Amino acid sequence: MSIPVVLSIAGSDSGGGAGIQADIKTCQELGVYAATSITAITAQNTLGVQEISTIEPELVYAQADAVLKDIGAQSLKTGMLVSKHHIEMVSRLIDKYAVKNVVVDPVIASTSGTALLDDEGIKALNEKLLPKTTVFTPNLPEAAFILNRKEPETIAEMKEAAVQLYKLGPKYIVLKGGHLKGDATDLIYDGQQFEVLVSKRIEKEHTHGTGCTFASAIAAELAKGDDVMQAIKTAKVFITEAIQCGFSLGAGKGPTNHAAYKLKKASEE
Repeated sequence: MSIPVVLSIAGSDSGGGAGIQADIKTCQELGVYAATSITAITAQNTLGVQEISTIEPELVYAQADAVLKDIGAQSLKTGMLVSKHHIEMVSRLIDKYAVKNVVVDPVIASTSGTALLDDEGIKALNEKLLPKTTVFTPNLPEAAFILNRKEPETIAEMKEAAVQLYKLGPKYIVLKGGHLKGDATDLIYDGQQFEVLVSKRIEKEHTHGTGCTFASAIAAELAKGDDVMQAIKTAKVFITEAIQCGFSLGAGKGPTNHAAYKLKKASEE
């Protein structure tokens, strides 16, 4: 039996809610096989990140190279890339294996505020990786940081930011508007037109791993052969259900529920 494969190049979250662990769970729920290349090991829980140990770029490359030359992958998804050297390594891999579907989630800082990518890393992201990216999924603070401008506060300002992000090279921008007031509004831009995806805001405290989960859901759907717009829309439904069913775990912010999407579909059938 042939099964689509997503290769996730990202950090490990010992608490299980984000990073590689979230990517694997998301792919599993969407019927896709997840292979991994781990960029960093974090000691974290629901209260935040306590320690980070970075994996050498050569070993990150070796992990991904081993997967791609044997198993292959229909999609490549990146999360925490740590440094410019890791980003340059990913760029080389994309070229070497002519990876068609590349989903980039720019993990610049943790939810608790721990910096995860420095200025040199941002420069490498913009110059080396984004020109090879199919779908780029920054939230509003990340977009503001990358563009060195104030955080968008309206849909009009989101559109302006999306246009500027598109100029960096991605084929599709998905600017996540979760930090805006009101409904949860995401903006898609393909260089020609905008599409706004709106869902009712879910007032939930337990949302750890939303960015990783959303991006890996896009990658999973692309691996299965969906076109980009449909993949994004399916991922939006997936993350909305995951947030709706997020649950308390530990003493801080709990994770989204990666099983919620499949459970809802099963109940509807």
